[in-house]
Amino acid sequence: MGEIILFVVLIAAALTCFIVGAFQLNEKGTPLNNAYLYASEKERESMNKSPYYRQSGIIFILLGVISLINSAEVLLKTGKLIIAVLAVAALAIIYAAVSSSKIKKNN
Repeated sequence: MGEIILFVVLIAAALTCFIVGAFQLNEKGTPLNNAYLYASEKERESMNKSPYYRQSGIIFILLGVISLINSAEVLLKTGKLIIAVLAVAALAIIYAAVSSSKIKKNN
């Protein structure tokens, strides 16, 4: 019974991440990015928000993929899907670092 609840929670987390990621990629709502959230009101007005939306959208999509892989592991119990989770997590970390560097360079 606990596995079913965990599966449902992970699927809900994945769907939430995909929805938030889609909104971010379509530049809807507030950019969920530290650089934007910690900027002053004056900085936010002159800031090009597009790269921050893109970065946040891609990271949320990758988090959704991680949640989906974890939900598959809950059902399949292979013990091998952790490799896929770690690979996607590494990809997300590398992407975040590289894209942050590019955004900073372009500003």
